[in-house]
Amino acid sequence: MPNAMNRTNAALRQLRGKLTQAGLYGVVVPRFDPYQGEVVAPHDERLAFLTGFSGSAGNAVVTADHAVLFVDGRYQVQVRAEVDTRQFEISHFFDFPIETWLEQKLPRGQRIGINPMLVPSALYAKLKAAMDRTGGELVLLETDLVDAIWPDQPPPPIAPIQAFPLRWAGEASASKRRRIGARLEQAGADFLVETQPDNIAWLLNIRGGDIAHTPIAHSAAIVDRDGQVDWFVDERKLPNDRSGIETDGLAVRPADGLIAAVRERAGNKTVLVDPGFAPVAVRLAVEAAGGIPLLQFSPVTLAKAVKNEVELEGFRQAHIQDGVAWTEFLAWLDAEVPVRLAAGNAITELEAQSQLLAFRRAGVDFVEDSFGAISASGSNAAMCHYASKPQTNAPLTGELPYLIDSGGQYWGGTTDATRTVNFGPASGAVRQTYTAVLKGFVALMTAQFPPTTQGHHLDALARRPLWDLGLDYDHGTGHGVGHFLSVHEHPHRFGKTVNAHGFEPGVVMTIEPGYYREGAFGLRVENQVEVVAGVAGFLRFETLTLVPIDVAMAEIEALTTAEIGFLNAYHARVRKALAGRLSPRAAAFLDRSTQPISG
Repeated sequence: MPNAMNRTNAALRQLRGKLTQAGLYGVVVPRFDPYQGEVVAPHDERLAFLTGFSGSAGNAVVTADHAVLFVDGRYQVQVRAEVDTRQFEISHFFDFPIETWLEQKLPRGQRIGINPMLVPSALYAKLKAAMDRTGGELVLLETDLVDAIWPDQPPPPIAPIQAFPLRWAGEASASKRRRIGARLEQAGADFLVETQPDNIAWLLNIRGGDIAHTPIAHSAAIVDRDGQVDWFVDERKLPNDRSGIETDGLAVRPADGLIAAVRERAGNKTVLVDPGFAPVAVRLAVEAAGGIPLLQFSPVTLAKAVKNEVELEGFRQAHIQDGVAWTEFLAWLDAEVPVRLAAGNAITELEAQSQLLAFRRAGVDFVEDSFGAISASGSNAAMCHYASKPQTNAPLTGELPYLIDSGGQYWGGTTDATRTVNFGPASGAVRQTYTAVLKGFVALMTAQFPPTTQGHHLDALARRPLWDLGLDYDHGTGHGVGHFLSVHEHPHRFGKTVNAHGFEPGVVMTIEPGYYREGAFGLRVENQVEVVAGVAGFLRFETLTLVPIDVAMAEIEALTTAEIGFLNAYHARVRKALAGRLSPRAAAFLDRSTQPISG
């Protein structure tokens, strides 16, 4: 860490020099890229370059004499291991957010800079209101100050774009564009400015490779209500043979031409702009041209969330392949961990995640991991978004649980699952809390609910068993999943905060309660599910994930008859789905690990 600290010191010193030159007191450094993505390309890892923090969500403020980094509950442990806390104060993303810090900690009358391409409208509104209350000014920068001090900043990605065939997509791009056009007309919008690459990938039936683990291409689009699309993309990414891409009604424009095109077209027009996921530069361009920004969730986001039958069948088939890989992996662990421990050559976190990847690669439709695996042994698992590195690569032992959260990108769909296992007798604390996590998992997996139900209404079902113990976890309980796209897909979420989006059949989610004891262990059980019709007009969840669940860690006597019934039925389904697809070792392991529980 000394080298990292030296780099941070140098970067802060240089950034403060830029502040002085620009006549600023401070600058906001978000983790966002111009597409407001959760996963960013190396070119856009400005927050990591400046602070050393490698998590997927955060903001920083650097002033002439202070620096503060804001991260959410998933990263409160990790951030202190990665960041020099002598240089950066650590604040909670939600409990004491950036706008509150500006209002309460900033001297009055100061000027704070932002890059308007890296800040969405919703965040901009909070920052501006906070600065107004301090009598200060939020200054829009034409150049990024972190870029100006980053000597070896990687270039922007130019990975090739390919067509996504209709046999996987299930609906032609022209049909999707007409649907979006109709929604724009209903909303009273003349056109939509779309800056989310996964939305554009879905709309145009294309896929790319500009960021790791998510097959999207960095680009933006203007979508008219008649379904015509101007696509702002680097043409170097496009194939010479574009016959697989539906080009009717699609005009390719220079990648850097979006803002100028908005200014040119927005006069006296109503323009739909997503306030949470489009850079504020778009909204300001609409206003500068005399247009009216209509700040609403992108209709593409909402349409994409409801999968068609071809997409759903692709998910189901992908999960069979993924279930085979997972079961082969768990069988390998079951056989190899005790042997390797006895030989004094323990399996490590990195070796384990590599082995799961190797089993996935045997799947005929597998492309790549859907995110960097969370392979965490012992106390490392208390960091719920931990990523193993050579310097933290812990052995798998018999004393504490091992947690692995991992997923795959298959042509038919995107997978995401977590399993926690123990290779020796579990302690009383582990057994008690794992049982609570498992009970919460079953409660949400078996829920039936009316269509008006939203994610925050259901979240407490998964937390209740932990709450009964006076415990909780500081992350959401589940998220939407894209179809061979982002493993974290908007708009649906299970969490404590309000999520004003109802469910309907075809929405794909994860269910993933957990518990984390800092310095000791972490536990999580996660399945992917699709929303399906239940009885009497209600909805319910149907599992997609087909991976055995470790019940040996649970206190069986604490499970209800209904909970035992669910686990037995789930394991019977896994056995049936994977029958004849496994190696002899994995088949024997599956048979042992899914024997019915007798309560």
